[in-house]
Amino acid sequence: MNEARPITEAASKARLRLWLRLLKATRAIEGELRERLRAEHGSTLPRFDVLSALERNPGGLRMTALSAALRVSNGNVTGIVERLAAEGLVERRAVEGDRRAFEVRLTEAGAEAFAAMAAAHETWIDRRLAGLSPEEAEALSRRLDDVTRQGAA
Repeated sequence: MNEARPITEAASKARLRLWLRLLKATRAIEGELRERLRAEHGSTLPRFDVLSALERNPGGLRMTALSAALRVSNGNVTGIVERLAAEGLVERRAVEGDRRAFEVRLTEAGAEAFAAMAAAHETWIDRRLAGLSPEEAEALSRRLDDVTRQGAA
């Protein structure tokens, strides 16, 4: 991990400008993703996120674990899961021994729908970040990981 650099006014201003640019870039990319998911797949980014979490956990997830993985409230996830279940993209199963708990997993139709969205998502991101070489993207990813770890310390 990198040691903290001395804080000078110029360094502080430069880091603030960097943060604002990161935020602007994130919001621009996220806005584009939201629009493309809606227009091309009739979906939303939160729905995509739920399907993605379930795809990474083929055995299914309890609703509380799904909420935790997405860092949103149980109420937010419940509404999305109910709509996805009504469309046949996920299934909910009661958890044995806990009347209040449900486990959610992708259906075959959900896995297919997510695969199509995920492929499109990857293409959109690849095009949007095409100005970075693979080496630059890896280096930037490592530096952002460093920043994330610093915040957790």
